[in-house]
Amino acid sequence: MARTGFGSVSERLIETAPRIPVRDLATLRRQFPGLGPEDIADRLIAAAVKGTMTVGAGMGTVAMLPTPPTMAVELASETLGVAAVEYKLIAELHEVYGLRCPGNARARATAYLWSWTEQRGINVLRLSTVNVAVGTSLKRQMRQRLLRRTVRHTPSLTPFMIGAAVGATMNRRETRRLAEKVRHDLREHQQPWPPEPAPPPAGDPDAGPGTTEPGTAGPGTPGFGTTGPEKT
Repeated sequence: MARTGFGSVSERLIETAPRIPVRDLATLRRQFPGLGPEDIADRLIAAAVKGTMTVGAGMGTVAMLPTPPTMAVELASETLGVAAVEYKLIAELHEVYGLRCPGNARARATAYLWSWTEQRGINVLRLSTVNVAVGTSLKRQMRQRLLRRTVRHTPSLTPFMIGAAVGATMNRRETRRLAEKVRHDLREHQQPWPPEPAPPPAGDPDAGPGTTEPGTAGPGTPGFGTTGPEKT
């Protein structure tokens, strides 16, 4: 694939990243009740590895065709798909370790894309690292990373026409290596989680159904369910 092709992929990734759904810490804690940061991080990494393996398996299947006519298109699609999965993983790892990047969705996306490009976690407590992440020439660095990653795979891909198993293995190795590098950095600057909200006290009118407003009749209240004395 030409360098201009990788430039197009990097631009599409920059455009798409702010719209990729990223779960915040509160959502992750609700979805993984009772688990701590390390356990949740393990689950996130396992899911991301499974996702990129699926993409790699599809690419490996295409490569087994006698004459893969759309190899460049498939390669670009795989690269973008894998990058999106890994981007989501990196963003959610920052949430799990209490290091959510400041700013709006686009500003956070830019920072997490830098983290993906450099394979480093961001220490949000040092504003200089965030400023570097946002201010650097992101497109050029992303294009170089996409090129390096794909070139490492292509020599094995073309001569031997690898199958689905090998394509999946390549992505599994790369995604896990990226995750462990970023996770190592985040552990060094990990911040404690805020306490979970306390459940509402018993009898609280907002506690849910089955409660009654003060001064209103309910079951067990004298006169409840009656309409007054019958007329004769």
